[in-house]
Amino acid sequence: MRNTRTAPLLAVGIAAASLSALTPATAFATSGSSATRNPLRQELKWQRCDANSPDTFQCATLEVPLDYSDPGGKKLDIAISRLKASSEKERRGILLLNPGGPGGPGLDLPVDPGLRIPGEVRRQYDLVGFDPRGVGRSSPVTCGLTADEQSEHPYKDGTFAKDVERARTVAEKCRAEAGDRLPHLTTRNSARDMDAIRAALGEKKISYLGISYGTYLGAVYTQMFPQRADRFVLDSATDPARVWRGMLQDQAKAAERAFTRWTEWTAERHKTYELGKTPAEVRKTFWNLIAQANREPVPFEGATFTGDDIRANSRALFHVRKGAEWIAGLKNAAGSKSPDSSGTPEEADDNYASSAWAVMCADTRTWPHGPEQYRRDAIRDKARYPLYGDFASGITPCAFWKPGSEQQTTIDNKVGALITQNEWDPQTPLPAGRAMHRALRGSRMLTVAGGEGHGVLYAPGGNSCADEAATAYLTTGRLPDKDVTCRVPAGSG
Repeated sequence: MRNTRTAPLLAVGIAAASLSALTPATAFATSGSSATRNPLRQELKWQRCDANSPDTFQCATLEVPLDYSDPGGKKLDIAISRLKASSEKERRGILLLNPGGPGGPGLDLPVDPGLRIPGEVRRQYDLVGFDPRGVGRSSPVTCGLTADEQSEHPYKDGTFAKDVERARTVAEKCRAEAGDRLPHLTTRNSARDMDAIRAALGEKKISYLGISYGTYLGAVYTQMFPQRADRFVLDSATDPARVWRGMLQDQAKAAERAFTRWTEWTAERHKTYELGKTPAEVRKTFWNLIAQANREPVPFEGATFTGDDIRANSRALFHVRKGAEWIAGLKNAAGSKSPDSSGTPEEADDNYASSAWAVMCADTRTWPHGPEQYRRDAIRDKARYPLYGDFASGITPCAFWKPGSEQQTTIDNKVGALITQNEWDPQTPLPAGRAMHRALRGSRMLTVAGGEGHGVLYAPGGNSCADEAATAYLTTGRLPDKDVTCRVPAGSG
């Protein structure tokens, strides 16, 4: 889910994941937005998205209110795409797709090779992608953030004043660049945009596949528009009651459990990785590497890692084999004389970080506003969860953000949905998926026992048991009679 130095968002947040590292939204030319006053009655002007994409992959622009309580006021453009159902006879409706984030563009999802939606589903649904408001081609928000302002920073007593000032600066930059839009860049308004897409396409209901943050967006839609939700699949679900700070803190708690599992697995394979014969020895090797890299950063595979950089990428340890290979490689590199091959870092586009903070800060009013609360929490959680606790509870721009336009949505309904979850998910841990399942009382949950990583469905090399269950639901509308457990095939991983 993006670069590991980026603020710890949802997938597609940081740490690469099978369904998170999706291609950027296609840049397409538009012939102008519809100028109608009612966004739900627009005539969309479809055209080929890109010269390199199939001519059947069409894009259009939908105009929506910035503030739905003021439909005659300022407008935003929402970029949408469509790949029509391959069988007109079998067509059921539309399947909206969202890759996560917040801040993830979804315009290219209908043709993205990383999302292998099977033919049975494609025959029944028009696949509809969209960039959420403020993202990609949908009236994008940018705050002019530097690379440092987009990076994760752990709590340190000596740098805390600088960290507070950095967070304040991010909030001030965003307010200066997009102050009138920030209160309205929320999940609730993105759900309203989804309903505007539904209406513009002339559909009575929508079906939906949302990944990571997309599960929360989908859940909010079911709460706001329950009568218009058809078949909803939520892959790698958030805890809807703990967005956003609680979600980050839950990641830190999950990282410690995964670290314990990783040390045990790696110790059993000492002959292969030479990181320690016992879990305690592996743990000692790891923390010695962290200390060494903080004294002298380690060049490895085209980048340079401090100890804090390694901890920021602790999600890699949820994949036990990949994590062991990575740490063994870093350990060997730390003992060599290899030159720094990282080169000069490039300045990254800040739309992802800017739009992500906009949503996370405006969605809920539970962020503390006193820096000392963040200091206390970071000290506490660094002791509880040494791997990632001080990252998760550190100061954020939300400490200095003005409130969003609405209160947080409470999810509590009986809309049918299928929730899919890996047992070892670093960004939406298993307890989060279970919490979503409890909130959506009409849902069924599918857990992949032993499943590693963020994102379950329709991925290259994914879990066929989970894919088949999701496909059966989307094509027949029948949820499993009870919750389901799939397993990782023997010998995989």
